Amino acid sequence: MDIILIIKEYIKKLSENYKNESTDHYDFWNEHIKYVYIESIKLAKKYNADIEIVSLAALLHDVALIKKVGTKKEHHINGKIIADEILTNYNYPKQKKEKVLNCIMNHRSSKNATTKEELCIADADILSHFDNIPMQFDLAFNKFNKNLYNVREFLLDWFEKDYNDLSDETKQEFKTRYQEICKIVLGK
Repeated sequence: MDIILIIKEYIKKLSENYKNESTDHYDFWNEHIKYVYIESIKLAKKYNADIEIVSLAALLHDVALIKKVGTKKEHHINGKIIADEILTNYNYPKQKKEKVLNCIMNHRSSKNATTKEELCIADADILSHFDNIPMQFDLAFNKFNKNLYNVREFLLDWFEKDYNDLSDETKQEFKTRYQEICKIVLGK
């Protein structure tokens, strides 16, 4: 039994259901989670973190949002509870499960990370925003009602906040790419 593959398929299915049934038709898998998953594995290799823990946490970090449980502000708390239930149903080892749950709980900022695995998830969550720039424009226009005249400043602020929330290690490696994104995509 490959738990990562099982959870990946489960999240893809949940995401598809959310997309088909919600009013915003957001595709969590294709617009966000797959990018977090890819970036987290790269970071886990770089920082010599446990790839299994990181993979599962990346897949489950936004499960509360996909399942529409609670608010966005508390999705890390609710996500930890839901992920605990999911992993328990698959008899996932308790010690490993705790590490996955801590990654989910602390994924909202690298400043909260206490392990390499938690750092990988927090940083990958941020890097996913840079991997899917069209989604950021969609958010600016549709969720935050920005228009063509003020979207540039909005996104510059958004990207700067994200960049500054990265861990120092990832920030240093990502600096050139961040500057190129701001220059090419946002004209700054």
